[in-house]
Amino acid sequence: MTARCWWPGTDPDYIEYHDREWGVPVYEDRILFECLCLEGQQAGLSWITILKKRARYRTCFKQFEIDRVARMQDRTLERLLLDRGLVRNRLKLYAIRSNAHACRAVQAEFGSFSTYLWSFVGGCPIDGKRRNRKSVPASNTLSDAMSKDLKRRGFKFVGSTICYAFMQATGMINDHTRNCFRYTQLKNQPKKRTE
Repeated sequence: MTARCWWPGTDPDYIEYHDREWGVPVYEDRILFECLCLEGQQAGLSWITILKKRARYRTCFKQFEIDRVARMQDRTLERLLLDRGLVRNRLKLYAIRSNAHACRAVQAEFGSFSTYLWSFVGGCPIDGKRRNRKSVPASNTLSDAMSKDLKRRGFKFVGSTICYAFMQATGMINDHTRNCFRYTQLKNQPKKRTE
């Protein structure tokens, strides 16, 4: 039996997400934007809830193409509040559009959303070296700094815990436990440093 982190349990969708996506470094602006927005949708819920709705979010939010999301009209967002395939929370859904506006400003300032976000970890993944689930924090000083700066720039639903989960999911921090088969795979893959 393959050893993996504890959190996917036996859910096949969760296992596939863990084995293929979680912790893999992401550098593409559109995907980083999607991940940040979906982590925000999770606030107060479990990640599996959002994971099972992710395809619908992608359809409703233009595949998270930042410019297209920024142009979404209020009437469109109001219609989406009736969509059972989404978390029907007005603040959360409107936050996706707000985040697109804030993201465009970051892109204009830094050249890319990726360059900005990866700057919080010095441009390359951090090895968490987690022995077990008890050693994995819910937040840290890096996620505190990211959260504070994102909020200052107008992003919504970006508390420190959300930012830490985002950093784990997008490979900024390798928080697979050391007994997990993905820990070594990700640790040994070539590092790409962002400038």
